[in-house]
Amino acid sequence: MPQPPPGIVRTEPGPGQESAWDYPRPPAVQPSGKHVVVTLGGVVIIDTRSALRVLETSHPPSWYLPITDVLAQAVQPATGNSYCEWKGVAQYLDLVAGGIRAERAAWHYPEPVLGFTALRDHLALYPALMDSCTVDGEVVVPQEGGFYGGWITGDVVGPFKGAPGTHGW
Repeated sequence: MPQPPPGIVRTEPGPGQESAWDYPRPPAVQPSGKHVVVTLGGVVIIDTRSALRVLETSHPPSWYLPITDVLAQAVQPATGNSYCEWKGVAQYLDLVAGGIRAERAAWHYPEPVLGFTALRDHLALYPALMDSCTVDGEVVVPQEGGFYGGWITGDVVGPFKGAPGTHGW
């Protein structure tokens, strides 16, 4: 089982909880039937029970949501891309609703690499840039740092990578 770096104490999960330190590396993709709702500009732009979670050591889960469950007019292409050593080349998306434009708030993998092909036709997003993201009615806490898009809920414990000083984890 992976352990946090020296001086960082792993939170032991309680009943019904998972530890981000029990997640694998390379990451795993896990289907979830939980009810996910995302709101931007006062408009529900995503409502699904067909999400995928990407689980990686030291990270809260990133949620990948079926593009077919996203309000079509809310998604617009954005400039730029990035590369993930596990998933491949990501393309960014702006999310737009209720008079709000969240620039580069989401990303997707049009051609994910082998082992992550389930992510095709899904997008992930930064919960900090939305009005709210909920999982089974629980409001998500965004992963710190602004680089990763993890979603923290009460059923996942850390500590989590993302905050200042965690880059080398």
